[in-house]
Amino acid sequence: MDSSKRNAQKGKGGLSRVRNAFLYSRDGIVAAWREEQGFRQVVLVASVGLALGLWLGEGFAQKVLLILPGVLCVIVELFNSAIENAIDHTSIEPHPFAKKAKDMGSAAQFLSLVFVVLVWGVFAYEWLAS
Repeated sequence: MDSSKRNAQKGKGGLSRVRNAFLYSRDGIVAAWREEQGFRQVVLVASVGLALGLWLGEGFAQKVLLILPGVLCVIVELFNSAIENAIDHTSIEPHPFAKKAKDMGSAAQFLSLVFVVLVWGVFAYEWLAS
């Protein structure tokens, strides 16, 4: 790729690139927290899962497996919000491709929440049965 067409915001390499990546990531999380109610709700679900997973999980592997669905929900919500923002930046006019992209992002979030319910449902069933 012609270096004159590169995004000037990208770090050139080394520690500068790591620092920039960290700052961009921080800005993304702050923006999602401030502007996306869905993100705040999913962080709440993940926080509850984190606390319960650390408290109820037996051993490292089980704790991680109980925490993982909530973390995945947060990640999927960030992607979903990014898709929605990118589409809205392009145009707020209704378009079948825009609807399809937004619906797919929403479906991904729905499936990640179903995963949370399945994991915690099976865990609760086994925990109560023992």
